[in-house]
Amino acid sequence: MTSVSPRARAGLAALGCLVIAIVAALAVDVRLDRHWVLRGLTLLLALGCAAVLAVDQGRRARQIIGVVGMLMFGLVFPVTTTTWATPPEIDFALAVATDAEAAAFKDARSVVLPGDVRAAAEARGGAVGTLKTDRTPEVRGADSFPVIVRPTPSQGRPRACITFENGFDAKVRPC
Repeated sequence: MTSVSPRARAGLAALGCLVIAIVAALAVDVRLDRHWVLRGLTLLLALGCAAVLAVDQGRRARQIIGVVGMLMFGLVFPVTTTTWATPPEIDFALAVATDAEAAAFKDARSVVLPGDVRAAAEARGGAVGTLKTDRTPEVRGADSFPVIVRPTPSQGRPRACITFENGFDAKVRPC
């Protein structure tokens, strides 16, 4: 029976972290641009923990810290950021962005206009812009990009911002 060296185990663990990071990144809609920096940092930290395991075979505490770090940065963080990537307001904004793109394409335009986003949001039962209140009587985010979309017209939050770059490239983020 052949045992695997500690360096080989660390290398396999690093490869596993890399695969998990790539799969988790591909599982999120590309229109959500907010996760790429966080995903890159957690991958670097997971690979750093794998390097600690591969290089330092001395103290048991360092090995434990390396294993816990790899589990956290290589598995827990990528999986949780993937499952939490689309709260209901972001799902609503993604659907609105898809409908606005379809409307602009149907009208044979090369860009999506804020009016397309407004029509799509209202067709789905939502609203655009900030909620008009006594404290903030001016509605913002309804006439130009980024357009603020709200899934419930009577509530100011939660909300999301939609921006279209280069005509049809939607970017959705919380705002």
